[in-house]
Amino acid sequence: MRRVIVASPNTTNAITRTLERVKGFFSTSRQGSMGCDQSGMHYDWQTGVPLMLPHPIDSVIIAVPARNEQALITSCLQSIRRACDHAQTALGTRCPPLLLIVVADGCVDRTVELARAQPGVRVIEQPPSGVGAARRAAIAVALRAVTGPPSRAWIINTDADSHVEPNWIVEHLRHADEGADVLIGTVRPEFDDLSQDQVTAWQASHHRGQPNGHIHGANLGVRASTYLEVGGFTAMSEHEDVDLVGRARQCGYAIAVTDSTEVVTSGRQVGRTPGGYARYLREDLRLLSTSLT
Repeated sequence: MRRVIVASPNTTNAITRTLERVKGFFSTSRQGSMGCDQSGMHYDWQTGVPLMLPHPIDSVIIAVPARNEQALITSCLQSIRRACDHAQTALGTRCPPLLLIVVADGCVDRTVELARAQPGVRVIEQPPSGVGAARRAAIAVALRAVTGPPSRAWIINTDADSHVEPNWIVEHLRHADEGADVLIGTVRPEFDDLSQDQVTAWQASHHRGQPNGHIHGANLGVRASTYLEVGGFTAMSEHEDVDLVGRARQCGYAIAVTDSTEVVTSGRQVGRTPGGYARYLREDLRLLSTSLT
């Protein structure tokens, strides 16, 4: 397992903005050698350098967009419930509140009914608007329920055709508490949905312990303050996840990459968008499998 913090050319600008904000705070309040601004971060008042990492996360938002996923939504939500149970057991009283929201984006099948049958799930229905708008809607609703500062809320994204590992939430929280603003987690397809040649090609190009940094909305975490400051998900029909991380990187936020908790997603090769993960499996992975034979 390897964790990587990716810096951007604009990191200096982000540090400058932080120093200016802290300088303004301490120009009117200097008490001792350490101070704390409204975000809860502690700084040396003379240099503006952070003295500690952000406070631990005290709210977790889990956002799941869905479009006609009656075949997979139940297993997805049950896997998230197991991850919630594991977090509550592992962390005990330190486990923050966990808010799980599904946005049914123009569903005409039983997705809404099946999602509402699962305990602890809030379901929101909207006309077909695309995955970017669905993620944005889920997070907007959840943030209205968060009472603390956005810097202490963590947003975890996955997809309705995926299932997560039991340690999924705990690992996201660990990286957040270590200072990550964005966490890019690995995703692999359900091997039962692929040909043997495709499985072989996948295994030849993906190695456990060497996360490749590919961005997938099915396993993407972001600090709520970061999410808000870069403008959140946009109403894109695809690649909204890549767009969000790109803006965070340009602003110099700390981006971590991990395969410590992998999400398994559907291996279907006709997806909900023309250029998404299904296209990769159908075209790129098939081409790779051909080159290996």
